Amino acid sequence: MADTPRMDPKSSTPDNSQRSEPTPERLLALGMGFWASKTLLSAVELEVFTNLASGPLDAVHLADALGLHPRGALDFFDALVALAVLEREDGIYRNTPEAALFLDKSKSSYVGGLLEMANSRLYPFWGSLTEALRTGQPQNEAKQGGNPFDAIYRDEQSLRGFLKAMSGVSLGAARAMAQKFPWHEYRTFIDIGTAQGTLPVQIALAHPHLTGGGFDLPVVGPVFDEYVASNGLKERLRFYAGDFFRDPCPTADVLVMGHILHDWDLEQKRNLIAKCYAALTPGGCLIVYDAVIDDERRQNALGLLMSLNMLIETPGGFDYTGAQCCEWMKEAGFTQVRVEPLAGAESMVIGIRS
Repeated sequence: MADTPRMDPKSSTPDNSQRSEPTPERLLALGMGFWASKTLLSAVELEVFTNLASGPLDAVHLADALGLHPRGALDFFDALVALAVLEREDGIYRNTPEAALFLDKSKSSYVGGLLEMANSRLYPFWGSLTEALRTGQPQNEAKQGGNPFDAIYRDEQSLRGFLKAMSGVSLGAARAMAQKFPWHEYRTFIDIGTAQGTLPVQIALAHPHLTGGGFDLPVVGPVFDEYVASNGLKERLRFYAGDFFRDPCPTADVLVMGHILHDWDLEQKRNLIAKCYAALTPGGCLIVYDAVIDDERRQNALGLLMSLNMLIETPGGFDYTGAQCCEWMKEAGFTQVRVEPLAGAESMVIGIRS
């Protein structure tokens, strides 16, 4: 029922003094949100947090270490304080615990690879969102046609940057999956579209009885092998080279496909799920994870924004609800299909091959 204005007993005029009037602050903050975003992205690019990992610094010495002009340096540092990614006491700056853990490049917990990619690639491309909405066409390096991944994989530097970004976006979900999925019931697993190998490494570290690896394009192999070796897991995890649209998926008790399905159109999504089904033995399990959109399409803003990112980045990709993914998996033959939350906006959809 709509609110009814309270009547003043001394007057026949409705008293609206108790009703709050809308204010523009939230809308303005939302519309100008790119100010804060670009400030953080530039801080990651300049390695502010990595420099401060060696110890706190005052503004003069921090600006000198970063090679900044004095005109904007103090405002930049204090903006990062106001954004709660730096702390300042008596003019001395240090990382917040959160920034120290996740934005120091020297730590294995570093998730800044995604922010590095956001700064160098996604930030300028999102300037063309209106055009993407009007045309339905990607706005990235492959704007004139072709496979968007060809541009990303064009040289080793861009490839490594992309793979590092995928590690950043996958780390939280990988650690949550290591705890929430019943891995004790299985012996082998393979991550389809593994990138650097963050997920298999996190799963293997948490469950010493498991062996497996990652499946991806051959060019990814050396990066995967380096990452696995740096985590002391080269005896238990191996790289499987192939193209999941041209080659069969490798066989294991569990196949995982994370941040892959949303890159592709509906027919390709169904094809990938069917290929995973074919590669599993009876009783085997497929786990699909993404920023799965809530079924009512009201709550998971990140999932919906990610789907807009797929509009900008791919010819036909889109994010999806849990109900949609469950239906696709059932169509492929999976049973006992369910959706379970992971970390933040991420969820996993699980199905068993009958």
